[in-house]
Amino acid sequence: MTNDTARRISATSLWTIIILIFALVPIVTTSAYKINVASHILVWGLFAVSFNMLWGITGMLSFGQALYYGLGAYSVGLMVDYLGSGWFLPAIALGLVMVIIVSFLLGLLVIRVGGVYFTMLTLAFAQLAWQITFKWYDFTGGDDGIQGIIPPGILENRIVYYYFVLVIVFVSIWILKRMAYSPFGLILRCVQQNPARVRFLGRRVRRNQLRVYMVSSFFAALAGSLMAGVDSSIHTDMLFWTTSGEAILMSVLGGLNQFFGPFIGAAIFILIEDNIGARTEYWPLIIGSIMLVMVILFPKGIVGEVLRLKAWFGKNGGGRQP
Repeated sequence: MTNDTARRISATSLWTIIILIFALVPIVTTSAYKINVASHILVWGLFAVSFNMLWGITGMLSFGQALYYGLGAYSVGLMVDYLGSGWFLPAIALGLVMVIIVSFLLGLLVIRVGGVYFTMLTLAFAQLAWQITFKWYDFTGGDDGIQGIIPPGILENRIVYYYFVLVIVFVSIWILKRMAYSPFGLILRCVQQNPARVRFLGRRVRRNQLRVYMVSSFFAALAGSLMAGVDSSIHTDMLFWTTSGEAILMSVLGGLNQFFGPFIGAAIFILIEDNIGARTEYWPLIIGSIMLVMVILFPKGIVGEVLRLKAWFGKNGGGRQP
């Protein structure tokens, strides 16, 4: 068996195990709260993986992906609030179309600069959207947000909606994985390492940066629209810069150089936040300290360090003679 075949089998087995774990959650527990936590892991996992397409693969650190996450959520929340729950699914589709247009127009501006200037410009646009949403109380509900966002028909059942989210999330991650390991993904990695050489080879750097910016924004908005149904509410914090910061932290925690790392990082982050937040009012300080220690101890992320240790043990174990 070749190394590539072994890796593919290992990756397929990991995916199968993870999907089965999430599929069994409503079966092994009747707790609505635990199902809600699992839903949060799924949605945040999609958001983190989509963000990592931008930063981990292409090297474009955006502090503004909360803009698209929030736009996806508010497109659903506002249409359901004003037009009724029957607009829930059409609102997801219309929101995604809107995000494609907005990310294309903003992408034309932000990709013209690089490094910290790109980061700050994306942050500026996200904060502008947050400020508008926060101040436009009559339309958006301001800091009160919008409550009572209930999916229509059979999706109103929390378990059915959970499986709906599960399918959408893993199909989306599968699509992103195919992109990441396609010729398009190879170009993106080359753009991260040496954009000048990519230009020399006749490839358009900005065009590919714009494409991945739109792809990342699309799936971030999809995650936001799903979250509106998970929590049955939306709020202005979904557009705030800290939402982008959490996606960054999840990516670093799981492993930037591992495609599935951000999903694992999201799961660890949410479980730590859930368990500590229920026990003390000083949970932000404790969670911050834990994350700091974990990032220092695992500089390649949890998944990266596990794979490094696995390779090390395999190399040393394989080199021993009986």
